[in-house]
Amino acid sequence: MSYSDDKINLDTEAGKSFAHNVHLEHMDNLKKTDGWDQLRADAIEGEEAEQALTLRESFKLYPTAIFWSFAMSLVIIMEGYDTALLGNILALETYRQKFGVFTEGVGWQLTPAWQTAVGQAPTIGNVIGIFIASWFQDKYGYRKTIMINLVLMSAFIFVVFFSPSIEVLFVGELLCGIPWGAFSSSAVSYASEIAPVSLRGYLTTYINLCWVIGQFISAGVLVGVQTRTDMWSYKIPWAIQWVWPVPLFILAWLAPESPWFFVRQGRLPEAEAAVSRLQGKHDKVTPANTVAMMVRTNQFEIDTETGSSYIDCLRGVDRRRTEIACIAWAAQILSGSSFANMPTYYFQQAGLSEANSFKLGLGTMALAFVGTCASWITMTKFGRRTVYLGGLSTLFVLLMVIGGLAIPAVEKPAARWVQAAFVMMWVFVYDFTVGPMAYCIVGEVSSTRLRGKTVGLARIVYNITSVVAGILCTYQVNPTAWNWRGLAGFFWGGSCFLVLVWAYFRLPECKGRTYRQLDILFERRISARKFKETVVNETDDE
Repeated sequence: MSYSDDKINLDTEAGKSFAHNVHLEHMDNLKKTDGWDQLRADAIEGEEAEQALTLRESFKLYPTAIFWSFAMSLVIIMEGYDTALLGNILALETYRQKFGVFTEGVGWQLTPAWQTAVGQAPTIGNVIGIFIASWFQDKYGYRKTIMINLVLMSAFIFVVFFSPSIEVLFVGELLCGIPWGAFSSSAVSYASEIAPVSLRGYLTTYINLCWVIGQFISAGVLVGVQTRTDMWSYKIPWAIQWVWPVPLFILAWLAPESPWFFVRQGRLPEAEAAVSRLQGKHDKVTPANTVAMMVRTNQFEIDTETGSSYIDCLRGVDRRRTEIACIAWAAQILSGSSFANMPTYYFQQAGLSEANSFKLGLGTMALAFVGTCASWITMTKFGRRTVYLGGLSTLFVLLMVIGGLAIPAVEKPAARWVQAAFVMMWVFVYDFTVGPMAYCIVGEVSSTRLRGKTVGLARIVYNITSVVAGILCTYQVNPTAWNWRGLAGFFWGGSCFLVLVWAYFRLPECKGRTYRQLDILFERRISARKFKETVVNETDDE
């Protein structure tokens, strides 16, 4: 059965409406028709075939989906690059001389207020960008949303590059945050919607790898410019941001749109065409059956009163799904990333030389890259929940050790190096567990009709948490403020432990589940600890 207008053949009025692509909300009587019975049978066949695919078969049958997911996720490199740049460019003496003030005894430093303002400006812009992007995603899809924001990104970089003062720099970073917000929400949603169940975790966690790649490039660039004594030491890192938009715009223009977007719009022939582009030519899972599976899931969510507004994210069972997405993403911050993911500046404030600080920062990002790649192995074997809980437990221990080492590190240089080693271990464990798993959880846990908005809300909660944590971390580490240095590990160890307790009771295992099965599990209000063993049959429609 195909969903192209010239091939579908339903005799009922509802079937004719189906063929002419009206919105699915208008097909309340479709379940009573022979057309719906046929579609349901196709959907069951498609779901059974997709879940039967082995990992090897999935890589072989979906190379195009993997390529386009990887391509569209590259926009996150820009966000990762600039986020790392903001945290570590502070270690450049020339940058602090340009935008900071001289303080007797500690030299040139940004005031805590302006360091906080500039550091959190992109986060504020992120929130604005997510709200704007959610409207564009619903109306125009993910591709066009990304393309528009790449154009804006190119323009806003000019403000940062030519900023003559800290005030203009703040405005420029705020504006750059708007397209970054669109990228962060669009990339996760797109990756989670174009892949089969067996590849979903890999493509969503790859987004974290893109983030790490951006941070690694940033660390490498700073190592390259740290010996310069002119303004180009900080302008070159800013200028490199112009490298990304043009090639990424071309990739987004060529990429297929998410078929789920077309299904939500009721444009089923276009959904089938998009699936055809994403799948290889094979008979195991046909495009028509895949679209039928999407239509069935979408209709189930309509029948269970899943709307498509932000308010709907906070109603009924979707409130629980939104909670999981929001806290799972905020846990990246609450587990200590604001503290440990600015290693170069932290190493310097801990007493290491500028050259050694930059080298350790580069090495830390290399560990993060390895950790993210290694997470694909553990995720395959253990799933999301086990890796997430294990990661939070280990991060808690490491943060407490970092805090404890801060006491002897005041007078013993050797203790500073040990402390730096534990910070690097923290980054590795984070990017081995909590970092990539958060992207996977957020991409899977939302309903399909609310995905863009749930991901957006989750990212907003992440950004708000990041602002608060960034302010606290700035004052904790800045030598002209609280000057806690490594003692901040105790504070973030405490917040990490609280997230660990939440995850044990509230975080479900979504590995291997289709979106329809997840809908049913949430509708049944299954306990998070029982998600893994609860059986949902292909014929269940409750």
